[in-house]
Amino acid sequence: MRIEADLDLCQGHAMCSMEAPDVFTVPKHGHVEILTDPVPADLRSDAEAAVRYCPTQALRIIED
Repeated sequence: MRIEADLDLCQGHAMCSMEAPDVFTVPKHGHVEILTDPVPADLRSDAEAAVRYCPTQALRIIED
């Protein structure tokens, strides 16, 4: 599984990094950065929660 981010939609709320800190980081006043590609199996549920709770729907899952 991979995650794709739409940086035009990302507003830097950092919900993703709260849900999955090993997968995402959001620098202060910045946009999401994906730390792992592909997402390891043990982090899948955290990454799915991050996608689900993104307030701007800037993240999406791409199944391999």
